[in-house]
Amino acid sequence: MFITAAIVAVLLALAFLAAGVPKVAAQAKAVTQADHLRVPHGVNRVIGVLEVLGAVGALVGLWLAWLGVAAGAGLALLMVGALAAHARAKDPGKAMAPAAVFGLIAVVYVVLRAATA
Repeated sequence: MFITAAIVAVLLALAFLAAGVPKVAAQAKAVTQADHLRVPHGVNRVIGVLEVLGAVGALVGLWLAWLGVAAGAGLALLMVGALAAHARAKDPGKAMAPAAVFGLIAVVYVVLRAATA
């Protein structure tokens, strides 16, 4: 089961690095998305930093179980916030799908990592 947790950790890290780095770098697409969701640019950058830290935490969490569980839980909570922001912006379900899928992957990682601790 640890190998499954490791695979999910790598997928989780890749997904959140891909989501977080553009926010940290304030790339045009990330800024446009933040404007659409009515998220202040500074807050958007903080969210990006948290996503990157969560990705790193999920990988390091393969050696330190408590860190992996904490990182995965934090990423899942970030996705709850993302879903709330999309709902507030009245986005269709298709726009909410990535946040829902990333959140689900984070929850799966937490369960797997806690079970293999």
